[in-house]
Amino acid sequence: MMKKSALSVFVLLCISITWNGASIVKGESQTRTVTDMLGREVDIPQEVDEVVGIEAGALRLLVYMEAKDMVVGVEEFEKRDGNRPYIMANPELQNKTSIGPQHGGDAELITSQDPDVIFWTYTTGGKADELQEKTGIPVIALNYGDLNEKRGTFYSALDLIGNVLKKERRTDELKDFFNRTIEDLDERTKDVPSDQKPRCYVGGIGHKGPHGIKSTEPDYSPFEFVNAKNTAGELETDHAMVDPEQIIEWNPEIIFVDEAGYGLVKKNLKNSSEYSTIDAVENSELYGVLPYNYYTTNYGTILANSYYIGSVLYEDRFDDIDLEEKVNQIYQKLVGEGVYDEMNDSFGGYKNLNIDIGSDGNISWYVPFAVGVVISFGFIFYYQKRKKR
Repeated sequence: MMKKSALSVFVLLCISITWNGASIVKGESQTRTVTDMLGREVDIPQEVDEVVGIEAGALRLLVYMEAKDMVVGVEEFEKRDGNRPYIMANPELQNKTSIGPQHGGDAELITSQDPDVIFWTYTTGGKADELQEKTGIPVIALNYGDLNEKRGTFYSALDLIGNVLKKERRTDELKDFFNRTIEDLDERTKDVPSDQKPRCYVGGIGHKGPHGIKSTEPDYSPFEFVNAKNTAGELETDHAMVDPEQIIEWNPEIIFVDEAGYGLVKKNLKNSSEYSTIDAVENSELYGVLPYNYYTTNYGTILANSYYIGSVLYEDRFDDIDLEEKVNQIYQKLVGEGVYDEMNDSFGGYKNLNIDIGSDGNISWYVPFAVGVVISFGFIFYYQKRKKR
């Protein structure tokens, strides 16, 4: 009898230990801790199935990471404006529930969608903590980076998203794709002699809104990637508003126009005949490129513009490239579909721009014309009067 009792106690003890052990394991597996890009330690579910991205670029990065099906809501801006490649390729995102206005959404609307995590770009630790407290949902802060000096920051953002979503393989694919593409552009152009590089300038760059010809970037990535001679490269700022006199002094041989600012650039050139002295203007060497700064940087468009600009500057170095095919390959890799035609339809596409300089708004030619007309009529009137005598 005692043997049976001891055996029963032993069995119960084993069951208890097993059950408690399972509870401990299960408890430990429910969450894990990640460190976001502001150094905040954030507890997230072990398995993340539903997400939202708020602020400029967040949704773009989620699409890059092939996580569009995890998205349960988007900012109102994403719903009403589809002129970005990741929306063009995935228009169903515009049918997602609104989570509030652009640049951060609305806490209550985000909570109502109950995502497992919130990805937030361009934020601060204080704001991230506040939103996390309001919603009870883990907030992961991302830094956006760029493809130049801050490429490592951009890659770190992909690494973090890949860790949270357990999509590390996709992260590696993307980093390899960007590296190989940028290396290809460099290999094609790195040995072009300096005296064979035309002086270039890019105007109309969007910066917190559209701008005209004065808006440029000294570190314009497409110029960097194809080793172009950027006349504004001497400036030590990320973005610059350049005086017209300076552009005239630089005298670029080729001007590229970001089509987000094309209307303003066209107005600048048509209203100011002084620009007609620039070599690029005089020789009609003005070319449209797709806007890349649209709710922050469209990385795919930067690569696409690089191939077009390279083909304009060094045609023989890119004669093996079918531009439409190459651009579609880039967008296909990043956003899931080639949207070359859609981008061209929306913004005008890659082309030479024919702009009549000084034909509108500049009255300089009206004055001599008007004077000539007055003098002519004066002579006619004078001779008619003499004949009557």
